[in-house]
Amino acid sequence: MTALVALAAPGTAAAAISELGASATPPVPSCPARPCFAASRTTGYQAKVGDQRGLYVVPANGRIVAWSITLADPGARQTAFFERQFGGAASARLTILRPGRKLYARTIASSPVRRLESYFGETVQFPLERSLGVRKGWVVALTVPTWAPALAVGFGNDVSWRAASRSSGRCTDLETQVPQATGGRIARYRCLFRTARLTYTATLITDPGP
Repeated sequence: MTALVALAAPGTAAAAISELGASATPPVPSCPARPCFAASRTTGYQAKVGDQRGLYVVPANGRIVAWSITLADPGARQTAFFERQFGGAASARLTILRPGRKLYARTIASSPVRRLESYFGETVQFPLERSLGVRKGWVVALTVPTWAPALAVGFGNDVSWRAASRSSGRCTDLETQVPQATGGRIARYRCLFRTARLTYTATLITDPGP
């Protein structure tokens, strides 16, 4: 009699890839239309798009390996105005936040700053030489040290994004907007800007799991 032995295949551990902030219809940033809008001197993340919330909340532990940004194509006079007003050439970076209570969040890590003027009118992806570790529930935000033509406008009140601010009631005062890039810093994301959307995404690879 022949004995038959079945060998069970070991379980497969697989990572998942997702694009935080992606949507079926990518938003189109303002400029060179008039008025031309840009994000400036701040760290922010999208709070809501219609009935969708948490577009930039990390769904599982993993690593951010790249980020993308869709840029408007401001004219020469518009670009000169923003550079003069906000301290230089357009630039941005990714920032990882660990949210707490009452809209407070701690800065955990940031990617290198990237100059943007060479990519006006395009969607560009920046791979990270050193990926950023993230945990479930953390938030991936966009930090703009100067300015960035990465703001789509003209939506309804059910579209909004949040930004860090030094003091209550001064969200429209650009001098009080503070980019968050230093690890360990805590800021309150009390400023809510309606009818607009930040035009960036982040590529997440989750830790392998069954």
